[in-house]
Amino acid sequence: MPTLTLRVITPDRIVLDEIVESVRLDGLDGSLGVLPRHAPMIAALDVGLVRYSGAQGARTLFCAGGFAEVHGDTLRVVTQASERPEDIDEARARDAEQRARERLRTGVEPSGEPLDVPRARAALKRALFRLQAKGYPAGA
Repeated sequence: MPTLTLRVITPDRIVLDEIVESVRLDGLDGSLGVLPRHAPMIAALDVGLVRYSGAQGARTLFCAGGFAEVHGDTLRVVTQASERPEDIDEARARDAEQRARERLRTGVEPSGEPLDVPRARAALKRALFRLQAKGYPAGA
Protein backbone atom coordinates (compact mmCIF):
# COMPACT_ATOMS: atom_id res chain seq x y z
CA MET A 1 0.00 0.00 0.00
CA PRO A 2 1.35 3.47 -0.86
CA THR A 3 2.41 5.66 2.06
CA LEU A 4 3.02 9.28 2.86
CA THR A 5 5.64 10.91 5.08
CA LEU A 6 4.06 13.32 7.58
CA ARG A 7 6.37 15.92 9.12
CA VAL A 8 5.07 18.41 11.69
CA ILE A 9 7.60 21.18 12.26
CA THR A 10 7.64 24.01 14.83
CA PRO A 11 10.33 26.68 15.34
CA ASP A 12 11.72 24.58 18.23
CA ARG A 13 11.64 21.02 16.93
CA ILE A 14 10.26 18.39 14.62
CA VAL A 15 7.19 17.14 16.50
CA LEU A 16 6.45 14.27 14.14
CA ASP A 17 8.26 12.53 11.29
CA GLU A 18 6.32 9.39 10.51
CA ILE A 19 5.17 7.22 7.61
CA VAL A 20 1.36 7.31 7.44
CA GLU A 21 -1.47 6.18 5.19
CA SER A 22 -3.80 9.19 5.51
CA VAL A 23 -4.01 12.62 7.15
CA ARG A 24 -6.91 14.97 7.96
CA LEU A 25 -6.19 18.62 8.79
CA ASP A 26 -8.23 21.70 9.70
CA GLY A 27 -7.68 24.24 6.92
CA LEU A 28 -8.88 27.84 7.02
CA ASP A 29 -11.39 26.95 4.31
CA GLY A 30 -12.48 23.63 5.83
CA SER A 31 -11.23 20.13 6.47
CA LEU A 32 -8.48 18.76 4.23
CA GLY A 33 -7.71 15.12 3.54
CA VAL A 34 -4.35 13.96 2.21
CA LEU A 35 -3.58 10.50 0.88
CA PRO A 36 -0.47 9.12 -0.85
CA ARG A 37 -0.01 10.44 -4.40
CA HIS A 38 -1.87 13.67 -3.54
CA ALA A 39 -1.40 16.52 -6.01
CA PRO A 40 1.08 19.22 -4.94
CA MET A 41 -0.65 21.70 -2.64
CA ILE A 42 -0.10 24.48 -0.14
CA ALA A 43 -2.88 25.32 2.31
CA ALA A 44 -3.31 27.66 5.28
CA LEU A 45 -4.24 25.81 8.48
CA ASP A 46 -6.56 26.84 11.29
CA VAL A 47 -6.06 25.94 14.94
CA GLY A 48 -7.24 22.35 15.28
CA LEU A 49 -6.27 18.72 15.17
CA VAL A 50 -4.09 16.74 12.81
CA ARG A 51 -5.58 13.26 12.55
CA TYR A 52 -3.49 10.59 10.89
CA SER A 53 -3.42 6.84 10.55
CA GLY A 54 -0.67 4.40 9.82
CA ALA A 55 0.88 1.22 11.12
CA GLN A 56 0.21 2.28 14.75
CA GLY A 57 -3.47 2.99 14.10
CA ALA A 58 -5.33 6.28 14.22
CA ARG A 59 -3.58 9.10 16.12
CA THR A 60 -4.17 12.78 16.78
CA LEU A 61 -2.11 15.83 17.67
CA PHE A 62 -2.83 19.48 18.38
CA CYS A 63 -1.81 22.08 15.77
CA ALA A 64 -1.88 25.85 16.37
CA GLY A 65 -2.48 26.78 12.73
CA GLY A 66 0.20 27.46 10.14
CA PHE A 67 0.40 25.92 6.70
CA ALA A 68 0.64 22.53 5.03
CA GLU A 69 2.58 21.63 1.90
CA VAL A 70 2.21 18.44 -0.10
CA HIS A 71 5.16 17.74 -2.38
CA GLY A 72 5.79 14.28 -3.73
CA ASP A 73 4.98 11.76 -1.03
CA THR A 74 5.65 14.19 1.82
CA LEU A 75 3.21 16.35 3.76
CA ARG A 76 4.92 19.10 5.77
CA VAL A 77 2.95 20.95 8.42
CA VAL A 78 4.70 24.10 9.63
CA THR A 79 3.18 25.64 12.76
CA GLN A 80 4.06 27.82 15.76
CA ALA A 81 3.01 25.06 18.18
CA SER A 82 2.04 21.41 18.03
CA GLU A 83 1.69 18.83 20.79
CA ARG A 84 1.13 15.11 20.99
CA PRO A 85 -1.64 14.13 23.44
CA GLU A 86 0.88 12.68 25.90
CA ASP A 87 2.77 16.01 25.96
CA ILE A 88 -0.28 18.17 26.74
CA ASP A 89 -0.50 19.40 30.32
CA GLU A 90 -4.21 18.95 31.06
CA ALA A 91 -4.22 21.24 34.12
CA ARG A 92 -2.52 24.02 32.15
CA ALA A 93 -5.01 23.64 29.26
CA ARG A 94 -7.96 23.71 31.68
CA ASP A 95 -6.55 26.83 33.39
CA ALA A 96 -6.12 28.53 29.99
CA GLU A 97 -9.71 27.62 29.12
CA GLN A 98 -11.04 29.07 32.39
CA ARG A 99 -8.96 32.27 32.05
CA ALA A 100 -10.22 32.82 28.49
CA ARG A 101 -13.84 32.14 29.48
CA GLU A 102 -13.54 34.56 32.43
CA ARG A 103 -12.05 37.28 30.22
CA LEU A 104 -14.85 36.82 27.68
CA ARG A 105 -17.48 36.85 30.46
CA THR A 106 -16.22 40.05 32.12
CA GLY A 107 -15.08 41.86 28.98
CA VAL A 108 -11.92 43.04 30.75
CA GLU A 109 -8.28 42.00 30.59
CA PRO A 110 -6.60 41.11 33.94
CA SER A 111 -4.73 44.43 33.67
CA GLY A 112 -8.05 46.33 33.61
CA GLU A 113 -7.72 47.20 29.92
CA PRO A 114 -10.67 46.64 27.58
CA LEU A 115 -10.84 43.07 26.31
CA ASP A 116 -9.14 42.08 23.07
CA VAL A 117 -12.02 39.80 22.04
CA PRO A 118 -10.35 38.07 19.05
CA ARG A 119 -7.31 37.27 21.18
CA ALA A 120 -9.45 35.86 24.02
CA ARG A 121 -11.48 33.75 21.56
CA ALA A 122 -8.26 32.43 19.99
CA ALA A 123 -6.91 31.48 23.44
CA LEU A 124 -10.15 29.65 24.25
CA LYS A 125 -10.07 27.82 20.90
CA ARG A 126 -6.46 26.69 21.46
CA ALA A 127 -7.24 25.44 24.97
CA LEU A 128 -10.32 23.52 23.81
CA PHE A 129 -8.45 21.85 20.94
CA ARG A 130 -5.60 20.90 23.29
CA LEU A 131 -8.12 19.21 25.57
CA GLN A 132 -9.80 17.55 22.60
CA ALA A 133 -6.42 16.20 21.44
CA LYS A 134 -5.91 14.85 24.95
CA GLY A 135 -9.08 12.82 24.49
CA TYR A 136 -11.84 15.00 25.91
CA PRO A 137 -14.95 15.65 23.79
CA ALA A 138 -15.34 19.14 22.33
CA GLY A 139 -16.86 21.57 24.83
CA ALA A 140 -16.24 19.28 27.83
